[in-house]
Amino acid sequence: MNLLTEENRKRIGNRLFYVALLIELILMIAEKSEYYFDFESYVFRVTFALTVLAVVIKRHDKKQWLLIVAVWVFTFICYRITGRNELLRFSTFVMAAQNINLGKTMKATFWINLTGFVAIALLAVTGIMGDVYKVMDYGRGNENELRYVFGFGHPNTLWGCVYALMLLWLWVYGSKARLWMWGVLLGLLLLVGKLTASRTALAIGLFTFVLGLIVRYATGIGRKKIIYVLTSLVTPVFCVAFSTWASSVGYIPRYEFGHPWYTVVTWIDENLNNRLQNIYRDTAKHAGSLQTWKLFSDKESFEYFDMGWVRLFYWYGIIPAALIALLVIAFIYLCYRQRDAWTLILILSLSIYTVIEATFVSVYIGRNMLLPVLGVYIGYYLERMRNDSKS
Repeated sequence: MNLLTEENRKRIGNRLFYVALLIELILMIAEKSEYYFDFESYVFRVTFALTVLAVVIKRHDKKQWLLIVAVWVFTFICYRITGRNELLRFSTFVMAAQNINLGKTMKATFWINLTGFVAIALLAVTGIMGDVYKVMDYGRGNENELRYVFGFGHPNTLWGCVYALMLLWLWVYGSKARLWMWGVLLGLLLLVGKLTASRTALAIGLFTFVLGLIVRYATGIGRKKIIYVLTSLVTPVFCVAFSTWASSVGYIPRYEFGHPWYTVVTWIDENLNNRLQNIYRDTAKHAGSLQTWKLFSDKESFEYFDMGWVRLFYWYGIIPAALIALLVIAFIYLCYRQRDAWTLILILSLSIYTVIEATFVSVYIGRNMLLPVLGVYIGYYLERMRNDSKS
């Protein structure tokens, strides 16, 4: 009896992936709280080893192996140059997701996130760990501004977790949700938006909510090619273009008072809570501003700031970030092949959100709920190509 049949290899590989995903989700939830854990790098090594094993155990043809090895070589080179191993870890995680049960995986991810985030809030409310609210200057010139955090350390972190739950809910339950469920979701978004005072993030959340309603009740819209084309123009094209511009105008002499663009830049900057000028002003070497971008980043480019697409180019380099942008376009194409408007909503919303917040440009795999979807859809496409070559 051959224990390493293709079916058994797939089953073993999938179980390894599920274990890695569970560990990553628990680690991400712990990081969202005010609990300090000092052994993250060791946990990342364990989950990376699990996903490598999952990739190796699963069956691949020669062309697929060439692609896998090429990705590993490129991301390993990026790691050696920048000292950051996220591209290697994330790409391996995506490749390990091939053939998983996507519906059950996303549903489990939603409920694990919901349980963890509720636990963080309850620990804060009961006084066990974390603050319910914080009074400080959040960059708006008010030193006594009160915003609620419910154990998440910062109001934007609280909002980001509710936002992630909304995206997961849309993917898992949106297509069958009744109107009253949409009403509850809207009320929750408005309540959390009020408590956290995260204005721009709330606007993106409401925009996503409207898109979800349209896809839910506009029958057949997911089969329209135009929505996939329009999404690819917004993300990554517009998101990258705006972020590139933003990284060049933070506080540069040609945009000082009296310049024709001064009013426009100032208005945008004020509505983004000074994110443009902070890229230039927050560090002595102006980390994240356009002059700090390189074809490949380096081990000295480690500073944090809010704008996510800018961080992507700064942390990893122009070439890796450009390839990621192309991968997003490819992902949109795969959604079109699947006629999957729900994943399309998540791609669009996350890309716009990442312009202003870097929550999803992170070392934590568990933050990005789209990685398993990407892995499965790439698997579908490669399998289809293999079958077409046989026919």
